[in-house]
Amino acid sequence: MTIPNIITIIRFLLVPATIWALLTHKYDLAFALFLIAGLSDAVDGFIARHFNQMSELGAYLDAVADKLLLVSVFVVLAIMGQLPLWLVVVAVSRDVLILLAVLLSTVMGRPVEIRPSLASKANTAVQILLAVLVLADLAFPLDLAALLWYLAPLSALLTVVSGAAYLVVWLRHMADHGEGKHTD
Repeated sequence: MTIPNIITIIRFLLVPATIWALLTHKYDLAFALFLIAGLSDAVDGFIARHFNQMSELGAYLDAVADKLLLVSVFVVLAIMGQLPLWLVVVAVSRDVLILLAVLLSTVMGRPVEIRPSLASKANTAVQILLAVLVLADLAFPLDLAALLWYLAPLSALLTVVSGAAYLVVWLRHMADHGEGKHTD
């Protein structure tokens, strides 16, 4: 077990702690835990790259931990009325559809490697920024409503664009592998 993998496992443990802090209205703690999780992501990536501790397991665990944290926080913030429900439905639907596409292609014997596009990276950055700002506004009333009003539609737009980009890549992959192999 590498040090980056241990840090990633700790990040998994920060998810329920962050959700608990939100649900019990300990917003300053939720904000701090979310920031710690974000910093741990940067630290484990740095260690993995610079100390030759990269692993396939680590890459998968890292992606799952990141997604679990962000989706969990988005869902709870929507339940609390702090994020628009429509935005969370769009974000979670995109992630579920990508996961289903990867699983389907794997089951069909045509595994597809999903690499983050520029749109996907921008989407993730805006989603993280949105979550950080909502958590900061809850913890330290900063009156960020106007900024959040602009970030939510931007996040939705980037979610749709990145989802569409993944769909195009997946459809091309499946079409390339499916030529002449039609069965009923």
